[in-house]
Amino acid sequence: MMVNVKKNTILFRYFVILLTFSSLFSCKTQEFYNYKVEGKKIGITTEKGVNTEIEAYIAPYRDKITKELDSVLAYCPETMDKSKGKWQTTIGNLLASAVFEFGNPVFEKREHKTIDLCLLNSGGIRSIIPQGNVSSRTAFEVMPFENSLFVVGLKGTQIRAMGTYLMTEKKAHPIYGVQFFADKNDFTVKRILVNGQPLEDEKTYYVATSDYLANGGDNMTFFQESTEKYDLDYTIRNVLIDYFKKVDTLPVLKDEKIILE
Repeated sequence: MMVNVKKNTILFRYFVILLTFSSLFSCKTQEFYNYKVEGKKIGITTEKGVNTEIEAYIAPYRDKITKELDSVLAYCPETMDKSKGKWQTTIGNLLASAVFEFGNPVFEKREHKTIDLCLLNSGGIRSIIPQGNVSSRTAFEVMPFENSLFVVGLKGTQIRAMGTYLMTEKKAHPIYGVQFFADKNDFTVKRILVNGQPLEDEKTYYVATSDYLANGGDNMTFFQESTEKYDLDYTIRNVLIDYFKKVDTLPVLKDEKIILE
């Protein structure tokens, strides 16, 4: 009996190919997709009531934190509100002054240089300082963010750009150490004094600000142009707390930083 070897070989090859494809498809990893997410709010207190063991454990820590936050540090003679003032406010002047006063010694010690001026943003002030006793909690309410104090080196030409920005924004941003004199009709900056001295275009001035603004936040692009930036590892909120601890009564600072002529 003769066997058709060629025909059997072809059939065998087709059989092998079929087995190979079947194996590939059967080994393919099945993909899963998330079509729905469900959640449920579970409070610390449950239907069975407060967990007395947990409550007893955290109570001393909570009481300590509350005591520290509410301990009186200073007195505020009048309510300071960022909405009261067009070009500058008492709360903004206070904050900028505090940053300058407490940031400068740190900068001097680390870099052997001094801060010339300070610029912060009005939007960073999140609460008033009410008349009456001032505590650490007040500082947390005014500055709830973890913004770090930065010092940025700017040329005089960039300080001019800062002045143009301020006159365009028309907001009461906290300023210290500099005065901008502008035309009362078109708000063009005519001259600038830094600590009472005329601005020098090619001189480098060291500006205290926040990490947010140092990186160009609030469209303060003149800070982005600088390659000289220093992180003082000092949150602005802690600056405010240290300032409260130092003074007995908060000063009401009304000196003008932007003057229209």
